[in-house]
Amino acid sequence: MVIPSLETTKDDEDVERIIPKLDDVDEHSGKLKKQTDEDKLMHSILDDDKETISDGRLISESVTQGIGSLTPDMIFQNLIKDYKLAKKLYGETIIRELTGYSPNYIEKNINIPEFRRELQKKINEKIDGLKDEGLVNKEGTITDKGLTLSALVLYVEELDHLIPKGFGERQSKKKTIYGDKEDYKIFKKDRYRDLAIKQTIKQSLRRGHAEIASSDFVAYDRKSEGKISIIYGIDASGSMKGEKLKIAKKAGIALAFKAIQEKNRVGIVVFGSDIKEYVPPTLDFLELLRRLSEIRASMETDIAKSIIKAVELFPKHDTKHLILLTDALPTKGLIPENETLQAVSKARSERVTISLVGINLDTKGMELAKKITELGQGKLYKVTDLETVDKIILEDYAAIKSG
Repeated sequence: MVIPSLETTKDDEDVERIIPKLDDVDEHSGKLKKQTDEDKLMHSILDDDKETISDGRLISESVTQGIGSLTPDMIFQNLIKDYKLAKKLYGETIIRELTGYSPNYIEKNINIPEFRRELQKKINEKIDGLKDEGLVNKEGTITDKGLTLSALVLYVEELDHLIPKGFGERQSKKKTIYGDKEDYKIFKKDRYRDLAIKQTIKQSLRRGHAEIASSDFVAYDRKSEGKISIIYGIDASGSMKGEKLKIAKKAGIALAFKAIQEKNRVGIVVFGSDIKEYVPPTLDFLELLRRLSEIRASMETDIAKSIIKAVELFPKHDTKHLILLTDALPTKGLIPENETLQAVSKARSERVTISLVGINLDTKGMELAKKITELGQGKLYKVTDLETVDKIILEDYAAIKSG
């Protein structure tokens, strides 16, 4: 493989006389790495394999709706016994992906015996297919492979949603935790990796030096950019079940994708009546993706515990920021509002800032949210349209980056 040539100036030609020309890169032989389930599933999704994508959506929605197992006989009986109740229990996506029919079409034809037989056949075939692919086990419980597929489908859907808005594009300039290469300066006690070799040689040549003098050394003058650790606190209480929780997961994926791409760490705290799941700030995007996809809704809300847990998880020396997403007041604890504000005060003493994304909060909820963000020195976002949640989360991250 030959290194591609670049356009050269006169100075560049002078430099090339000093720096030896690079030869062809040596080629090495070896065995290709065995393709993992993740690789195979992702290839299927990117190749627009509709059956694989349908399976991923079905599993993802089952987790979000809190359905423990996909049992065909039970699902069919629920549909024919009380369709409206079943529609609330399973949601439209599960019914559509399981049967291949729109929920409205099923509602109109559910009492026709021939249609019922066809419906039962479709449900059995779909779940048998999931078992054959190893996405659920014999009992209908979702497997690790199934959870991986659901995570990848969520990820691709979220990127498809963000890229047209300009949020998912890769940056052309490569950033490091030390900052961008903004300009040049005299080399004085800088890191050797910041030594600008080409500029140093050019400077030596312009000065007519036969050898490079210490005064010729030039370093990159970087615009400093410190490490940032963000923890995304997700309310997984009962009121978040369904579409709200699905949107919250996707917003977390967007944050993880953007921040980790820029070498900043992201963690997760999932809170309901207790801390259900947590991931310390990490650069492991796949770990975050899996854990986000597995979140299920519970009953009550305890924001105070999520703040305290986040404080424990943050690294000591990073810029530390917590983004809380919730749709309700805290309901757990003796005096939940006071306990929450005490937790915020503790977080600020540890240099943690707190923003809050409130989904359709009532008047009392907004009052507490204002107190949390004022005391936490963060921002308050009031959400009325769920489709904007990922954009809001990314805007908050951008605000932290800009200081």
